[in-house]
Amino acid sequence: MHPHADLIDHFYHALARRDAEGMVACYHPEIEFSDPVFPRLKGEQAGGMWRMLCERGKDLRVEHRDVEANETSGRARWEAWYTFAATGRQVHNIIAAEFLFRDGKIARHRDSFSFYRWARQSLGTTGWLLGWSGLLGRKVRGQAARNLESYLGRSSSSS
Repeated sequence: MHPHADLIDHFYHALARRDAEGMVACYHPEIEFSDPVFPRLKGEQAGGMWRMLCERGKDLRVEHRDVEANETSGRARWEAWYTFAATGRQVHNIIAAEFLFRDGKIARHRDSFSFYRWARQSLGTTGWLLGWSGLLGRKVRGQAARNLESYLGRSSSSS
């Protein structure tokens, strides 16, 4: 197995343990992360997102598979099961991840999943009716950004 495939594997095993520090250790200091909810996170924001999700995801369960990597890029598929805190609804998210590497670390991490499927599960009727619309996507991304900003503000003040 290529060392970068081992790195991806380590990242997801850390996520399964809700070990955000283990995950962040896999990231390059100039990491760029994106997904449909957190579209443009860089550096400490990306690590902060995983810290927040691991801390709050009390019932988070994760499985990963199909890890492939070479010198420059990699990919994996993973699934997450958790309770969406804002509504108390159960979510099963199916994600395709793509990675770029620099200096033996993950420098770019892009997760792709169906926002509409996620919205239907996490938001119920609202997600079913509006999950396809850009309006709901913008609202969810805005709330996620505010939650992360608040979390990062609390984290830095407690340091």
